Amino acid sequence: MFKNLKKNYFLFISSFLILYFFINLLSGQRGLISYLDKKQKLDDLKKIEINLLSQNKELNFKNSLLSDNLDLDYIEILIRERFLFGKKKEKIYILENNDTKN
Repeated sequence: MFKNLKKNYFLFISSFLILYFFINLLSGQRGLISYLDKKQKLDDLKKIEINLLSQNKELNFKNSLLSDNLDLDYIEILIRERFLFGKKKEKIYILENNDTKN
């Protein structure tokens, strides 16, 4: 048995090394599967970043409307939305969303 092993030593070592490198190429820490997972996470984080930047821009705009120079139209919109406040002889209708399926 040892004679056969000695004869095929180079073949055994080279096949082991090829198998080792192939497995690490696919599933190692810097392998193909890890690369695809990291790429997916990067895409998700970019989408979250775009969403947060748009929310930040919107909040900065609303904050600028409530700064030193008050925009009375915007304040009126806020009062109407939050407190259901209206002017004299103005009718306010509240529509409830009934999207329940039977």
